[in-house]
Amino acid sequence: MKIAALLLLTAPALLAQTTIEEILVAVNSHIITRKSFQQALEQQHAELYRKFSGQELDAKLRDAREKTMQELIDAFVLLDVATEKELLAFIPSEAEFLEDLKKRTQMTSEYELERAIKSEMGLSLSEFLRQQRQSFVIESLLYQEVYRKVPIEEQEARLYYNEHQADYKQTARFRIRELIIHKREAYTAGASARETLTKIQEELKKGASFESLVKDFSDSPSRGTGGDLGWVETGLLIPAIENAALKLKPDEISDVVETDKDYILIQLISSEMEGVKPFDAVRGEIIQKLQEPKAANALQHYLQAQRTRANIRYMVPKEQIIKG
Repeated sequence: MKIAALLLLTAPALLAQTTIEEILVAVNSHIITRKSFQQALEQQHAELYRKFSGQELDAKLRDAREKTMQELIDAFVLLDVATEKELLAFIPSEAEFLEDLKKRTQMTSEYELERAIKSEMGLSLSEFLRQQRQSFVIESLLYQEVYRKVPIEEQEARLYYNEHQADYKQTARFRIRELIIHKREAYTAGASARETLTKIQEELKKGASFESLVKDFSDSPSRGTGGDLGWVETGLLIPAIENAALKLKPDEISDVVETDKDYILIQLISSEMEGVKPFDAVRGEIIQKLQEPKAANALQHYLQAQRTRANIRYMVPKEQIIKG
């Protein structure tokens, strides 16, 4: 079993239910219902359709029911092992995962996040965050118990890096904060956009924090993150903003960028030129890539040992579940 597949199908938690659902399998104190199995199977099918086609897709789909059920069972087994080892105390909370998700998607509205996740994955925001956290728990457990025990020599990692540098190319990119003022009335006490801009510039001269001014005055959804847009590759923003950003040094603030609708100030946080990512930046990723195939047998032995320890009970015969 590959870790990527396991993380994709982290088992749904046991939720309070208003209707009685058919239980297919009980794993320790958890249950897998027909509904939760079907939801996981649909996610698996969607992933397979994205990755495969033709005869290869047909073969993957034939195996999907058994593979999905085994991964759901293993997810519960591993979550219980992680609980025994008290790993959950060191895992970020769902609230922390939410904040990270907002930064990565540059979406501050939970309503918009929920709508996007529902459209893309058919999950509620809370369910998505719970799955993300459980996936992190399982990944941490397997790294601690299996993957980190597979030695990878530094020379081997560097050789892989040298032979696969095309995989680690990066385009020029930068990270900025933006402060946007729409050209309309009704900002501070009825002040015009130009008056508000003047006030902001005066505050900057006095040493005010750009980030705090963003939160006080910006008319952009990014105000919730202090204007931070995260890393942006060149060519994605309007040329006037990109050109201004590329002229700045870290922490410098641009002159006013004026468009038909807005006045814009930007602050450069950091920038990276086009090239190949340095070895140190991708070392962990390479080591994990090299560890996974080497750890395949160790992973199967570990999973089998944990399954043996667990109390797994099929309430519906396995053959019937697999056959559908």
